[in-house]
Parts: sequence; C-alpha cells; structure tokens
Amino acid sequence: MIDLVKYPVITEKAARFLENNQYTFDVDLKLTKTKIKSLIEELFEVKVIAVSTHRPPRKKRRIGQFQGYRPRYKRVLITLKPDDSIPLFPES
Repeated sequence: MIDLVKYPVITEKAARFLENNQYTFDVDLKLTKTKIKSLIEELFEVKVIAVSTHRPPRKKRRIGQFQGYRPRYKRVLITLKPDDSIPLFPES
C-alpha cells in the first residue's frame, strides 16, 4: 500500500498549502479519490476532509537521438482536519 503513494511534493506552492493544513503527494494513476482518502487515513492515522486530484501533462524527454516521455503520475492535494498533521520529515 505504501508504494501507491510515491512521494510528498515539496515545492514553494506546496509549502504555502501547509499553512492551510493541506498536503500534496504524487500517487499512482489508478487510485480514485475514495481509495486515496482511505489510504492516507490508514497510513498516517489522520482524518481527511477533502481530496483534490489532477494529472499534469506529459513532459518530453530527449536522450541523444531518442525522444520519449516522462512517466505519468497523479498529483493529490489533501485537506486534513485542523488538529491533524502529517510529519513530512520524520526524526531519525
């Protein structure tokens, strides 16, 4: 199950979303919003209020004479209850 959530997105825009208790992840393409909600609630033991998803356009990639595309993914914006949080950088 953990392999379905690929990684958290750490950008300036995602950092602004953290102020509103919203977290951004890249997930597998085949996950639906209900599956994403149950997966996040089970993995991080939090209460999810809303799930927004979108699939960014494919980007071209060129290596020498060969041209292809980068892998597809689904980006997810998760809104949590005000008293919940997800530790993005766990203490080691």
